[in-house]
Amino acid sequence: MFGKTVVKQMIERSSENEADRRLFLKSAGVGGLGVLGAGALGGILPDSASAAAAAAPSDGAILNFALNLEYLEAEFYQQAAFGRSLSDKLTSGKGDKGGVTGGREVSFATPAIRSYAREIAMDELDHVRFLRTALGGAKVARPQINLRQSFTAAARAAGLIGAGQTFDPFANENNFLLAAFIFEDVGVTAYKGAAPLITNKTYLDASAGILAVEAYHAGIVRTLLATKGLNKEAGAISDARDSLDGRKSLDQGIGRKKWLSNLVPTDRNGIAFSRTPGQVLNIVYLTPEKSRKGGFYPRGVNGSINTSGNNAG
Repeated sequence: MFGKTVVKQMIERSSENEADRRLFLKSAGVGGLGVLGAGALGGILPDSASAAAAAAPSDGAILNFALNLEYLEAEFYQQAAFGRSLSDKLTSGKGDKGGVTGGREVSFATPAIRSYAREIAMDELDHVRFLRTALGGAKVARPQINLRQSFTAAARAAGLIGAGQTFDPFANENNFLLAAFIFEDVGVTAYKGAAPLITNKTYLDASAGILAVEAYHAGIVRTLLATKGLNKEAGAISDARDSLDGRKSLDQGIGRKKWLSNLVPTDRNGIAFSRTPGQVLNIVYLTPEKSRKGGFYPRGVNGSINTSGNNAG
């Protein structure tokens, strides 16, 4: 049914460690495959294809990277919509477990926006639950998250506030929407960029599903910002993101003027942009430098994918 190299790549890419590999073999019933008995696995010699697979991040590593991002989004929206954090049972796992600084319920002036915030908050909570379940014992813990100084730093970088000012994303619904704009577009490009790296079709299908949801969220946020005439502020945030993730433009605002909209950011082919994990970390660490921590993650993210790219200069 499967060639030896293919099965070996499946084992290497679908697990985080030896224990997970054994669990994968058991659940997949590899010993029963007609063309490849358990004893034959030990006789598989490395080749160029398997070496390339070993060098690529495993599906588990990619899902854990996504889980780190979902922790951040879930904490932000849970605080904004309900004034609460994730329950302890949803924060355990491998790596250093950290707390959350900042956050409170937003006093929404518009009932519809309050409703949208609550719906998005529940979606992000479901994403955390799903990824933790899919990863099982390989899941990473929630890293330390900063929802206070990080937003001020991001707002200063975008030129929304001056050097002596602070930006509170929970102060009002306009600030909330601008803060949400930082996350949602990054989430879309992150899942789009990760898609080619995932080999397990079940995981790929789930990832595509989450990508679609993040795109819906981004569309809601972009539309509300445009309706409120916050085009200039959103454009400044977009430019700031582009200044962190490299020379290539991977970002677009919501339109230069009110009613001249750009609600769906795409390339010339009408395709959404992609970011590598390193580029995503440049944005959430708030640095164009190579780093393993900073910004929204003061101690960095958990898991093997944890280093931003070197885009300085």
